[in-house]
Order: sequence, then C-alpha cells, then structure tokens
Amino acid sequence: MKFTLSWLKDHLDTDASLDEIVEKLTMIGLEVEEVIDRSAPLKPFKTVKVLEATQHPNADRLRVLKVDTGEGEPLQVVCGAPNARAGMVGVLGKPGDYVPGLDVTLSVGKIRDVESFGMMCSERELELSDAHEGIIDLPADTPVGIPFATIAGLDDPVIEIGLTPNRPDCTGVYGIARDLAAAGLGKLKERSREQIKGAFPCPVSVTLDNDGTEFCPAFGLRLVKGVKNGPSPKWMQDRLMAIGLRPINTLVDITNYLTFDQGRPLHVFDAAKVAGNLTVRRAAAGESLEGLNGKTYTLDESVFVIADNNGPESLAGIMGGEHSGSTEETVDVLIESALWNPDMIAATGRKLGINTDARYRFERGVDPDYMLPGLEAATRLVLDLCGGEASEVLVAGEVPEITKTIDFPYGEVKRLSGIEVSVAEINVILKSLGFWISGSGDTVKVAAPSWRPDIHGKADLVEEVVRILGLDRVIPTPLPRTGSVGQKVLTTGQIRRSRARRALASRGLNEAITWSFISEAQAQHFGGGVPELKLANPISADMSDMRPTLLAGLLMAAQRNADRGNGDVALFEVGQIFENDTPEGQKMVASGVRRGTAKLAGGGRHWSAATAAVDVFDAKADAAAALAAIGAPVDKLQVFAEAPSYFHPGRSGSLRLGPKNTLAVFGEIHPRTLAELDIDGPIVGFEIFLDALPEPKGKGGRSKGALNVSDLMPVRRDFAFVVAKDVSAETLLKAARGAEKQLITDVTLFDIYEGKGVPEGHKSLAIDVTLQPVKKTFTDEEIDAVAKKVIAAVEKATGATLRA
Repeated sequence: MKFTLSWLKDHLDTDASLDEIVEKLTMIGLEVEEVIDRSAPLKPFKTVKVLEATQHPNADRLRVLKVDTGEGEPLQVVCGAPNARAGMVGVLGKPGDYVPGLDVTLSVGKIRDVESFGMMCSERELELSDAHEGIIDLPADTPVGIPFATIAGLDDPVIEIGLTPNRPDCTGVYGIARDLAAAGLGKLKERSREQIKGAFPCPVSVTLDNDGTEFCPAFGLRLVKGVKNGPSPKWMQDRLMAIGLRPINTLVDITNYLTFDQGRPLHVFDAAKVAGNLTVRRAAAGESLEGLNGKTYTLDESVFVIADNNGPESLAGIMGGEHSGSTEETVDVLIESALWNPDMIAATGRKLGINTDARYRFERGVDPDYMLPGLEAATRLVLDLCGGEASEVLVAGEVPEITKTIDFPYGEVKRLSGIEVSVAEINVILKSLGFWISGSGDTVKVAAPSWRPDIHGKADLVEEVVRILGLDRVIPTPLPRTGSVGQKVLTTGQIRRSRARRALASRGLNEAITWSFISEAQAQHFGGGVPELKLANPISADMSDMRPTLLAGLLMAAQRNADRGNGDVALFEVGQIFENDTPEGQKMVASGVRRGTAKLAGGGRHWSAATAAVDVFDAKADAAAALAAIGAPVDKLQVFAEAPSYFHPGRSGSLRLGPKNTLAVFGEIHPRTLAELDIDGPIVGFEIFLDALPEPKGKGGRSKGALNVSDLMPVRRDFAFVVAKDVSAETLLKAARGAEKQLITDVTLFDIYEGKGVPEGHKSLAIDVTLQPVKKTFTDEEIDAVAKKVIAAVEKATGATLRA
C-alpha cells in the first residue's frame, strides 16, 4: 500500500514530521517497508529564465540561449527545442548533473562550434512524462534558481507499508489516518457523508441472480448524464503517478483514486454502451470477456459477471470490460458500488490469474457500511470535475448489518500483555478506533466497527489496545531461575540425527538433501509404490510417489555428479522414508553412497599406489561408524549376509542387534538396480535405521563413571581353526569373544585359507585374540587356561578343530 505524505495529511491534521509518522506506523503494526524520495534524482535541476534566444550561426534548428540561473553571470546553452524563446522560464541541467531520461551525465561541450554549459530539459528527459516536443515551459512568475522538484510537487515523499491480510481497513489512506489519530499523532478529519439528491430515477435496473450463494448481497448504481470526460486534474494525476498508477481519464482516475483514498473500489460504465438492464449472474460456459487490460478471458459457471442484454460487461468485483469502458467520448456514465463475497472473488482471481487493486480489497473484505457513502463520494467527484446531472441511487439487495458484540473483561489487557492500563485509557483507544462500548464494571460489551472484519474475540481487543499503546510498553521480564541446570532440550531422535551427520561428514561424505518423492517405477524397484503413498498433485511424473528409501535420490545425485566430471563422490543424507501412510510407517534413516574410488582415505588416481574402487567393506565401515556415534553397542552387533534386493546378494549384509532388530544394511548396489536407474557403477551404499535403536537407559546421576584403564601390557595369541566351508567367520568370532569376557578385549580375523593342508570342503580361519590383564601380569598357566577356553568354545559353537 503506497501513499504520499500530503495525501495522508488530507485526512490527518498533524504537525508530526515524516520520521515520526514512519516510526509510529511501524509501532502500530503498519510496517513501513520503504520511504521513496522522488525528488532525489531531480535535486540538481533548478529553474532558470531565458534572457536571450538567438539563432545558432551554424545550424538552422538550434538556438543559443542566455539563461539567468539566479547565481551570478548568465550561462550560455545551446538548445534545439522549438518552444525555446526569450522570456520563458524552464529547467536547466548543469555540467556534472545526471539526466535520468537520457542516462547521461552532462559536461561542457561544443555543439556546431558553439560552447554549451548545460541543457534545457523536457519532461521525458526528467522522466516526468512522455512529452518531448519541447522543453519544460513554466509560468512566467515562477521564481528563478529554486529546485524544480519543489515546483513540480515531487518533494512529497511516498510511503509504502506492508499490509497483513487481516487489515482491510488500511487498504485506504483514510483508514491509515484513522489508526495514526488513535495513536495520538494528530486528529482525524471526518469524511463527508453528504448525500446528493437525484434529479431523476436511474433508468437502468439491476437484478441479483446469486444462484443460491451470497456472492453479491447488495449493488448500488447511479447514472450521471451530460458529463465531459478528459484528463483528470493535475493534483489527482500526480497522486496516482506517485503510487505507480497511470492516469487514463477523469472518470477512470476517480475510481482509482477512491480505491486508494477510501479503500472502496468502484466501476464506471459508459451508459451508451450498456444494452438494457444489468444482471449479476454466473457466466455461461463458453462466454468470454475482453478486460480493460486488453486480455480476453474464457469464462465458465464458476465465475460471476455483471452482464447486460449483450452478455458479460465486467468480471464482478475484479475487472471491467473493454467494451463498456469510459473514454473521452463518454457523455453518460453509470457508477457502480457493490459488495462481493471475498472467498469467491479470491477463487475467481486465482482461476483466471488476475490481480487487480479491486480484487486485492474485495477478497480481504471492504467496509459494507461505506458502500453507499462511497457511491456518493464518487458522484461528488464526477460532478465537480466532469459536470453533469445525477440520478437517484438504485440499490439492489440489502446491505448486511454486521454486528459482532464481544464480552470484554478489562483485566484481559493485564493478563495477556502484562501492561497496566487504566479503564479510561482502554476506552479512549477503542473508541478512537471506532469500537462501540456499552456497560460498566469490570466487564463491558464491545462491538467492532463495520470496517474491522478481523475482530472476533477479546484477545483481538487486547491486541488493538497494546498496538496503539506501543509494544515498547511491554516490560521485558526474564523467566524465573529454577535453581539447577536444566535438562536436555533435544529429543533422543534429534541427538541421534545430529551425531550421525557429524560422524558421516567426518568420514569424508558430503551431505545432500534430495526430494522426498520419486517415480513410481523407482519406488516399486526399492520396495515401495503402494497406492496410499502416491501424491494427489505431483510436481512431475518423475516425482509421483513418496520415497521408500533414501538411496534412490542419493544414487541419482551421484550419477549427476559423474555426468559433470565428478565421478569419485561420497554423499549422505539424513531424512525420512515412508513404508505406508501411518505414523509408524514414517521412519528416520541415515543413508550414504560412495562411488568410484571415493574411499575414506580419499579418491582419484595417485602416483604412489594403484587406485582401488569402493567395496562392501567401505559401506560397512561407514555404517558401523555412524552406529557407534549414535550410541549403538557395535561390539555386540551381529553381521548377517542378508540385505534388500537392491543390494548385490553376495556383497551385502546387515547389522543386527539380536536376530530380528536390523539397525543397518550395507553393500554393493545390485547391477540390475544400476541399470534400472541408468547409473554407472561401482557404487556401494548403506542405510541406518535410527528409530530401530532402543532408547538409552536413564542414568541415576550425572557422573560419567570411573575410568577403567589398565597400565599392564596386553597379551596377544593367534589361533587357526579348520571349519566347514558353510560356517561363517562371525559365528567363530562370537564364540571366541564369549570364552572369557572379563579378560578377552578383542578378537579379529586376520586370515582365511583354503587349499593344500586343509581338507576338501573346509577352510582355515585364523584369529588374533587380545587378553588384557587387570590387576597383575598373566602367568603362562593363566594364559594357557584362557587359550583352552577359547578352543573349547569355538569347537562347541562351530565344530572346528585346531589346525596343526
């Protein structure tokens, strides 16, 4: 919403400065977004008087002028304007001044061998209008040497405020002035409610065919005949141009002016172009209308129009039609002022893609009580500026009486805002804003004015009081101290997500954020694609289903990097996947992929060693590191050679806490999956199910526990077992670890052998067992005892024999 300072002062009697007005507007909730000084580009240009105008010696169309600048000796200026003459008062730009219309900076120059110390300016050169037939010709009594911006009225600053949708009362300058007056920044000038007596009945009738809706509760119409249309007065044109509107003619400019002045959109029809009477109705399928913007709109039954016997003449409440628009030839004019349903206006505007000043106001809700006074105001302006004779006002329908009475306890102001405000001060504020108060005591009845459709309850009334008083009256009050350190504010899930991100990033993976939806084919390939997870209105066919895995998006992102020359890429993402449309089917997952040679130590070729491609163990290490970071007991996890079908069946696995609780899956991506997505390998990936890890057990205190570190040297022993080929190494390692839990701190597999010396159908697994003494160094007997336990445990679990 834009307006000039002088326009505001038409309605507000105030001595406040611009800075005070701007500050107060923001304080009362009408945030000022910008103050535009239109005079800034024109400050260098001043008025001058032409003392002499002689013919240029070397050019027939040029004259040499002597101009009085009011500052010493006259200047010589070469000018080619046909209206340049001695005695006229014009506008001069001196060397060094920037001319906005020409985008040039003036300098002293020679024009046909005659020096010129400036330029006499036209309106187009100063971007005031398109006129460039001659230079600016000011009245003869204009003082010399004063800024031209002052003469042109361009020193009137333009204020732009950002209106929230709940303040339709401030879509007019009058409403803004009313708020400032209530805030104590001046006195509101009452607007005229004088009614113009009609000389004859309105010859055009109006029928409201609302078709079962409340689209148009009331419609006011009046004919003014014998008008003389033409350019509007300069003061009106200046104000419209200041807020970015182009003056058209007096009749149209009057409606635009009242739209911004009073927040009351109106429309004028050329009465000679209206066939018969008017009807507000639904458009018929296939009807069309050429709007005032020159575009043709195809209509249907969802759109309401104002129509005559020939068809639609206007999009009701949004835009008039070109056919019945007013021109300079208009003699008789119909002025319309109506009420429209806000929701249906908004729906029509969105459907047709039309944004107008009328739609902006009607969809927020205009003041119903000002429908007829607005028609009277428009009639007065038409009669004053265009002449003519007005008919009586014809009203179809009935202006609704909107009465919202609220029981308002005065104590609510203190309870909700913390501000101590006297009852008298509250009453003054509410009454100055137009509220009606009845009753006495601690609770009164308050009725909202017709121009405030956003007021619904007592909290809204408190808000009105506080914003007018000023939010600076609210005393900052710290929260009370609890006397102890507060508990953690992050949930377990938030902590796990953060730790997983940190752990994966520290391993050289870059975080990515991919779409939450993928194509139906991709969803089905990754185990999803169920009907309940299809989008009702997808962005595109490739984004039709909610994702059942993060790997699909990461794999596509890795390929896009490869297509751009970055083949060795490692990416991860922490986000949600969707198994079904229930809350339990929405799970939090951390996933990652590595492509090419993007290993932990770095990717790409190097002279010092051959480049190895990523493998399943890289993915397993990433998953294990992230699980350790979020608090999973990694040493107790079991590895199973089972993974979803989109992993390679022989190069993948899962990490489980027990036989059923899968915490992560990892492996090389299946070649069939890569082919389905048109992706080049090799690529490995993993998925960590953050929600599958049980909640940590609560601690009794805040201590971290005793540090249990031995200063004695550990002892390592190697064992080689011969087992059947189908026995997994994990089974053997688990048995060895459990042989003596108090002393065995680590068991690792360091060799697998099949061949000479090992029976057919068997293999040799060599393990390294680390023993950690606690109180004293081990004796040989104690070491042998632990070794026997390890051998016995492995033989019992796997049927292994100790290799000779």
